[in-house]
Amino acid sequence: MFEIFHQPLFLPALEGAIVTGILLSYLGVHVVGRGIVFVDLALGQISSLGVAFAAFIGSGLTSIPLVFTLAGAILMSFINIRDKRLKQEAIIGILYAFSSALTVLLISKTPNNDADAMGEVLFGSLFSISPEKLNTLIIIFSSIAVLHILFFKRFYSLTESFENGENHLIGIFNIWNFLFYISIGLAIVFAVKSNGVIPVFSFLIIPAVSAIMLTKNKYLVIVFAILISILGSYFGLTLALKKDFTGGPSIVATLSGIFILASIYKILGSVFTRKSH
Repeated sequence: MFEIFHQPLFLPALEGAIVTGILLSYLGVHVVGRGIVFVDLALGQISSLGVAFAAFIGSGLTSIPLVFTLAGAILMSFINIRDKRLKQEAIIGILYAFSSALTVLLISKTPNNDADAMGEVLFGSLFSISPEKLNTLIIIFSSIAVLHILFFKRFYSLTESFENGENHLIGIFNIWNFLFYISIGLAIVFAVKSNGVIPVFSFLIIPAVSAIMLTKNKYLVIVFAILISILGSYFGLTLALKKDFTGGPSIVATLSGIFILASIYKILGSVFTRKSH
């Protein structure tokens, strides 16, 4: 079982996936609680727009996507819907559609050689993660994690206000809401480089939703989400190496399998609860 650890590509990929999964699954608990699950795809697409623009002008493949993503995160932090007929997700969806359209337009005008480089950045593979990229990922994600550990109660109480429908009391600018979006923006822009948009979205949403199905304890939800992301990373990458699959899709498939098991557990639990009454 453990001979997989002797594979030269496995450990760096596993480290990258676990570091990504732990932070994103924690942030995902906040994202699901706030009802903004589209935010990851939107920020991922804005990052892609930054990559497309950098490829179009021929420079800044690292800095420009970062600037674009942080600008998008800052913009989203100011979204505060007061009209009950509208949801925050709808505005985020418009940003996603707009950035997607601009990305396609820029790609259509990008020279082929630059488009190839852009594709490598957009759909990076975990099995080809470099030591430098892994170290950067660890430093950035550790810094974000420390921020959220130190101010855990601040961030969590804000998420609970969204869950309770009290987000209209936040005001136009809230420093903790601002820092949350900066956190998720930074996490996504660096995670997408090695994982790709869909695996990043899966790390953010699937562990959190699965954990919510398994427990009602708000602290255990975080613990379960992190454990699910670690299990998904390990078994997903193991499957990828043994069956010669791509790392990212294998992790997504494994996380989806865990979600199905959690759903079955939830359904069976509801059935037995009704029968006991």
